[in-house]
Amino acid sequence: MNTKVVLYSAVGEGLTHYDVDVDALTLTKRKTINVPAVVQYAWPHPSKKHLYVATSNRGKGMKADLNQISALHIDPANGELAFHGEPVPLRSRAVHICLTADATHLLSGHNLPQASITVNKINADGGIGPEVKQRDGLAFGIYPHQVMAAPSTGTVMLIDRGNDAEKDKPEDPGALRLFRIKDGVLSNLAAIAPNGGYGFGPRHLDFHLTQPWVYVSLERQDKLYMYRMQGDSIESEAAYKRDTLMDPANVKPRQLAGTIHVHPNGRFVYLINRSDSTVEYKGKKVFGGGDNIIAVYAIDQATGEPTLIQHADTHTYHSRTFAIDPSGRMMVVASNTPTDIRSGDEIVTVPATLSVMKVGNDGKLEFVRKYDVDTNGKIHYWMGMFGLK
Repeated sequence: MNTKVVLYSAVGEGLTHYDVDVDALTLTKRKTINVPAVVQYAWPHPSKKHLYVATSNRGKGMKADLNQISALHIDPANGELAFHGEPVPLRSRAVHICLTADATHLLSGHNLPQASITVNKINADGGIGPEVKQRDGLAFGIYPHQVMAAPSTGTVMLIDRGNDAEKDKPEDPGALRLFRIKDGVLSNLAAIAPNGGYGFGPRHLDFHLTQPWVYVSLERQDKLYMYRMQGDSIESEAAYKRDTLMDPANVKPRQLAGTIHVHPNGRFVYLINRSDSTVEYKGKKVFGGGDNIIAVYAIDQATGEPTLIQHADTHTYHSRTFAIDPSGRMMVVASNTPTDIRSGDEIVTVPATLSVMKVGNDGKLEFVRKYDVDTNGKIHYWMGMFGLK
């Protein structure tokens, strides 16, 4: 019996459910549920009975003073969402959330106004329980962008991107910050920061399913780094470093590496490159060039070494997220907002989209179709695809 697959797509505070037909490579839009504020990120429980959603009234003209995490129940028959208990307040916006490796606690990563991790207990019924008080002296860094838990060891990793230098301020260094966790309480383990973290701007990472290999996207350097885990920590130096762009010597403004995912079979790793730079044309700002592609790497099964095998066009602009179905045959890429582009002498608006890609047995991607997403002035900020048990 085939696993039912669902996709959830967030525009502002609206979280929309799509049915997924992996064989036909199609999406069918179903119901939308509104959550307390703009969706920042979401994470499924391994039982696939619950989806945890971080929300914030962050955005243009917003104060980011309404920050919450919510547990949603997933109907196992059809994937429909419903609230499971009341939303739980957070002191600041969670830029990313995940469950611990044993799914007993929910981790929320914060960067503004202060870097931190909030830990909440997960109740037996899947609801969100009380916050676990943390000890003083935890080293969270400058500007985290993701929090993850290693499935094999439980090590919590906070991916601290840092910030580029600006005219009036120097560069903020980045790091991979590792913590042990016991009964929801964190303790410092290690900080991986080559060259003191300068010139090192990690954004996201993903773990190989069966090997002690960690793949990291460097947003500010447009690189892929691969690290080996050593026990519950990782080596201080990357084992392999790879470019992600089609022309690394000609980088456009606002060219950023983003989300990274290892294929379910562990043989490939995918990293998104996104660009939304603009130039003036006929009094309007239009796309100024850059890569909006998925970089595809084959993984050496003996060493973990990634080898670039494809740059796949996403047929959209500034894609923030992508997901792969559990069978590994279908990828969906989500772009943020409509983009004006120059087409000959005309200006054409390309809507935000969900782009569907076929994943071949060789790991390579083939664009199939895309679905326009009506953002209505909001941002298509998060998307995920899951199999239901």
